[in-house]
Amino acid sequence: MNRRLPIGIQDFVSIRKEGFCYVDKTERIHCLISGSGRAFFLSRPRRFGKSLLCSTLGAIFGGRRELFGEIAGHPALAIDSLEWDWKKHSVIRLDLNAGVYSEGIEALRSVLNSELKREFDKQGLLPDQGDVVSLFKNLIQRSCDKTGEKAVIIIDEYDKPLLNTIDLPGIHNKIRDTLKGFYGVLKSYDEYLQFVFLTGVTKFAHVSVFSDLNHIDDLTLNPRYADLCGITQEEMERNFAPEIDAVLQDTGKNRETYIEELRRFYNGYRFTEKPLTVYNPFGLLQHFDRNGRFTTYWYNTGTPTFLIKLIAGQKINIIDLNNMRVGSVEFGKYDAESMGAVPLLYQSGYLTVVDYDEELDEYELDYPNEEVRTAFSRSLIEDYLQAPDDKSNALYTQLPRALAKGDVDAVMNTLKPFLASIPYDIIKDTENYYQTAIHLIFTMLGMNCRSEVRIAQGRIDTLVETKNFVYCFEFKLDGTACEALGQIDTKEYLLPWEGSGKKLFKVGVVFDPGKRNIGEWKTEERG
Repeated sequence: MNRRLPIGIQDFVSIRKEGFCYVDKTERIHCLISGSGRAFFLSRPRRFGKSLLCSTLGAIFGGRRELFGEIAGHPALAIDSLEWDWKKHSVIRLDLNAGVYSEGIEALRSVLNSELKREFDKQGLLPDQGDVVSLFKNLIQRSCDKTGEKAVIIIDEYDKPLLNTIDLPGIHNKIRDTLKGFYGVLKSYDEYLQFVFLTGVTKFAHVSVFSDLNHIDDLTLNPRYADLCGITQEEMERNFAPEIDAVLQDTGKNRETYIEELRRFYNGYRFTEKPLTVYNPFGLLQHFDRNGRFTTYWYNTGTPTFLIKLIAGQKINIIDLNNMRVGSVEFGKYDAESMGAVPLLYQSGYLTVVDYDEELDEYELDYPNEEVRTAFSRSLIEDYLQAPDDKSNALYTQLPRALAKGDVDAVMNTLKPFLASIPYDIIKDTENYYQTAIHLIFTMLGMNCRSEVRIAQGRIDTLVETKNFVYCFEFKLDGTACEALGQIDTKEYLLPWEGSGKKLFKVGVVFDPGKRNIGEWKTEERG
């Protein structure tokens, strides 16, 4: 019988009582709640378990120890054996995920009113009259009076109203000001609060909405809580051993090969300077539930349309997306007026940390895994190139096959009809435009493709590695293919790959501005 996987289930009580699989994070949670701090904020991308974390915190502060011991045939969780008083507090939990906030400020007030009145009812209290700020204050104070204990506040997806209106400045600013007053209650009523926890995707934080809440500890880049949300490699292999065995039995795959494929396709999210990466839980569970099928589960739960527009509006070189460097101070600039595309791509999960320079306090960003790399590149292609779907579909089968065979002529002859299908009015007659187009195509197809690769002698335009081949592309808008090959030789671009055991190809490509396509090309195997 297949085990029950909690796909889309964010309620901790349901997971424990109904016997769903649960990756135990309670030891890390205990570390958080038993420390010296009392108010925290955590930013993570969508579908990373933030809501389940909030639900788990609610059960702990609600004193429901029975949920953490052995239950439904599942072992006790780590916190059950750790020192904790299990005192019952009034837990006020607000979820701002629901709501069509683009309709205006009244939509926000309606959601807040609904959430607050639900909490009044949960606490066994009759709701008062007044605006949302007054209701929030009264709810906190009366909850404390009823129990004789301080209250716990948990706000999930605090930034959903802001994200949904970021491209509507008039509505966005009114929502921002309303939320600033609403969240300000957390500071003014601090004496009534035992613990405060807020989650979201972005850090609008200290610039605007939370500008007065200097007592809130931002855990987003804190290495101690790098795996508070998400599933580590070790957790994946330990907790999902039956699912892994089932996939191996049904597919006949080699275990080591399959585990590496899982890691490459779904792991790779890193949120702090600590070199620890995690899987997105939603995508991993979907993969196992579909008997090991690899596809873009997480990516398909949201559309990055706004982010792609932001990239274009800020004139960011798409080639540089997998080699961005951002100072930690940039992660706090999340107002509509100062929204940076690259930090937002990181917070939203489309880029992740791959390295950290402590001296410069600077993070290097890249795509987290193959799922995001290929799917996001496809979205960029749709916006950047606007080629028809039938031409894109031809690439999916023909180009990887040609690269795998070492057939450069077939590669170029596959690229030409695709480039010819791009609407003429969006093509820019620059070498960078054509280089970016080809870079996106290779990346979309899941190729190991890098552009503007820095080596000792210079920068390689585009490098593609397959299992058996290395392709070094040098592009020219003015010049000849022979000159392009000569530059590869003169600069010794392929020297770092000598002795790799792979066949090395030099490929010189000249673009024809008149035809707006590839003109001539020449290729040589490096001797």
